[in-house]
Amino acid sequence: MGLIEQAAKRLEELKRAGVDVPVAEPAGAGVVTSSAQQAPSVPERAMRMRADADGPFRHPAQASDAVSAQDLPPAAPPRRSKLVEIDLPRLAAAGYVTPTSPRSRLADEMRVVKRPLISNAQGRSAAPIQAANLIMVTSAVPGEGKTFMAINLAISIAMELDTTVLLVDADVARPAIPERLGLSQDKGLLDLLTTKDLDVADVLLRTNVERLSLLPAGTPHARATELLASEAMARLLEELACRYPDRILVFDAPPLISSTESRVLATHMGQIVLVVEADRTPQASVKQALSTIEQCPVVMTVLNKIERSESGSYYGSYGGYGYGQ
Repeated sequence: MGLIEQAAKRLEELKRAGVDVPVAEPAGAGVVTSSAQQAPSVPERAMRMRADADGPFRHPAQASDAVSAQDLPPAAPPRRSKLVEIDLPRLAAAGYVTPTSPRSRLADEMRVVKRPLISNAQGRSAAPIQAANLIMVTSAVPGEGKTFMAINLAISIAMELDTTVLLVDADVARPAIPERLGLSQDKGLLDLLTTKDLDVADVLLRTNVERLSLLPAGTPHARATELLASEAMARLLEELACRYPDRILVFDAPPLISSTESRVLATHMGQIVLVVEADRTPQASVKQALSTIEQCPVVMTVLNKIERSESGSYYGSYGGYGYGQ
């Protein structure tokens, strides 16, 4: 027996027992002049109780098992990342690798650098590497060419046929990637960590380089180090790394000795590329930098700005490579 039927039966029992039960005014009756409002009948109270439990009350005659399309909220349009145009001829003229550039020594050397990184990211290493598709590019001290390396590495990996790349400007104190690529500064990484209703698609930038996207550093924040060490950052990295199975993330991070952000970021990374400037960076600085990232499974050192003795020329901003712990 339903709740309404039980209430109606109880009403009849009360009436038979001589209890005075108030009855609701029928439809069309005059206005009640008493100072107290007419009490609802038992069936009405029962129906209202049921309405409170189930949601907004609808009279049984108005109820329907089917929900019409107009009753449903309109579907939100899918979010689409902003498309930006990188000036590839300008980038090539500045000495960077681009998909449209002719084959060069720099492009060949970047292939050598990226090959083990891609192999590890795709699980082809001798031993499994956790978070191997998260690659941080950094240096011991400023001015060694880490941003140059990060951009070239990301573009070179994006030129592969079976990978997509997200280049993240993680040098949140001195972001350089937008200026190098001829783009304006915009919301990005730090905004995702501080704004709850901001979606990754709102700040991600699609580019005219196929399979390459960008994530700017975002709005400067006084507690950037704490934000990069937060649980929100860990969740964001997991989302970015796992959203697409073929995605590799390349982070342009601050120098290790002069900042704390890179050391915090390194705890999330599976692979690190340490850029060392030839004939400039002291060996003690390199050892100090390596000691701050020794917990990372894979560390590659790349010797940058080598003067080519065989040709007597200085080749762009990059030359040579090496591996080490």
